[in-house]
Amino acid sequence: MIAKSLRDNRRSLIWWCLGISAFMAVYLGAYANIRLNPETYGSMAVAKFPGPLKDLMGGLGDFASGTGYLQTVVYQLFVPILFIVFAMNLANRAIAQPEESGTLELVVTLPVDRRRLVLDRFAALAVTLLVTAVVTLLVTWATSQAAEMGVPFDRILAAHLGVFLVGLLFGTIGLAAGAATGRRAIASAVVGVWVVAGYVVVTIGRNVDAISWLKWVSPFHYYAEGRPLYEGLPVGDYLVLAGATAVLALTAVLSFDRRDVGV
Repeated sequence: MIAKSLRDNRRSLIWWCLGISAFMAVYLGAYANIRLNPETYGSMAVAKFPGPLKDLMGGLGDFASGTGYLQTVVYQLFVPILFIVFAMNLANRAIAQPEESGTLELVVTLPVDRRRLVLDRFAALAVTLLVTAVVTLLVTWATSQAAEMGVPFDRILAAHLGVFLVGLLFGTIGLAAGAATGRRAIASAVVGVWVVAGYVVVTIGRNVDAISWLKWVSPFHYYAEGRPLYEGLPVGDYLVLAGATAVLALTAVLSFDRRDVGV
């Protein structure tokens, strides 16, 4: 079942790897021009941005430094969102989409354990996302070297691992919602609301006492709070993301096992 799901995902895997890699190459390739013009893109220039905009972009680090550029342009928002969208697409194709099309009813009539079915689909999602993370990590490292960004490989690896984990977590949220309801729209809405609310809470909302405490239920808090590009691998935060993913995967298994498909 895992092998079949991976075969079904191979076209999406290729195109998403190419797309994210192209994004990395284009944006990191532009750093050479920024590095040569620190007076235009340095900390003094960044300080002119409005406060809310800087909060939304995670504080807007110094564009002129390789680490600051990588954090702001690549790892703060854009690449995590690309991984989350890809993971959500994979999650919908695992349960909700085939159930809505009626093909999942045929699968569950076969001598296949329902719990094993969900676990296999989850495993295929994780492997597909992991391959995408490995490919794009290598592209990021090679491009950063060519652009002379001066960021150590272990820091890029730590940041990229966070992208994989937060993407996998949101994909598993979508899988759990799809397994519980059998509806793509509901699963996508759950993920979308959690993404937007979670990101706002840890950026703009961190200065608002009424909602700042909600950061503890936002995956983006555990993704970015450890500042992996600056300080290395945040083991504790990443373990929280991995643990939450495991709990949600178990939730998906139990939800699907307890309801009738197609009802």
